[in-house]
Amino acid sequence: MFVVTLIATSALESALLESLRRQWDGTALRWLDPGRAAEFAIPQAPADLDAVGSELRGSGIDMALLPAENRRKRLLLADMDSTMIDQECIDELADEAGVGAHVAAITQRAMNGELDFDEALTERVALLKGLPQSVIEDVLRTRITMAPGGATLVATMRANGGYAALVSGGFVSFTGAVARRLGFDEDRANVLLTQDGALTGQVARPILGREAKVQALHQIAAARGLTPTDAIAVGDGANDLDMLAAAGIGVALHAKPVVAERARVRIDHVDLTALLFLQGYTAAEFVTP
Repeated sequence: MFVVTLIATSALESALLESLRRQWDGTALRWLDPGRAAEFAIPQAPADLDAVGSELRGSGIDMALLPAENRRKRLLLADMDSTMIDQECIDELADEAGVGAHVAAITQRAMNGELDFDEALTERVALLKGLPQSVIEDVLRTRITMAPGGATLVATMRANGGYAALVSGGFVSFTGAVARRLGFDEDRANVLLTQDGALTGQVARPILGREAKVQALHQIAAARGLTPTDAIAVGDGANDLDMLAAAGIGVALHAKPVVAERARVRIDHVDLTALLFLQGYTAAEFVTP
């Protein structure tokens, strides 16, 4: 059996849901959040799933099809930049260094898979050489905002026995602060090298990139007696694709085009609480930190 989950930014129409449920021979409709999120089970994946999903996205509705078994995951792996926070930290640092537009263009291409991640990161960090280390705290305080629903996602999963890890191709200078604020159990990221209170323009090796995210998934799962199928992972960039593919549920959230096209689950409209609805949580079960 499979479960179809539909989540909307505005009111979901019961008539639309009932029509779709009958079309796909679904079970009775279950409201996860009245008017906003609902689900029903179906015996097999429908042939017109992609076409229907595309049409619904045009109306502000996100839809996902997932196996009915093992829906509630015990492990959350999340990207940070443009996923758990609204910004790309390296772009914000670059803006402080006066090279914001140039670095942001490289970031955009790297996140869409047009550039090698390690090479692109090395190139961008080099442009930060000489930036005072204190700027990191300034950026954290004045520029970084948490993505909607993130704290609730982490708190709800942890309250139900889950473990949450922030795994980023960004920098520990940021992930540590973001992890503490959102309640993650651990964080992993790259290290910006400094000397005499300024950035050297280098990043410590090895770089935590696309392959390292998959390794982190396996390592963190194994340490808890779990497998990658027990995890839900979320990200937006090309360096997240392998992690999303390896996890039991891999979610492309407001993702770059190449990621949205390849991911099994894409959320284009709603916030991070969508990951709870995908696991079958109702809004009444959400934990507000």
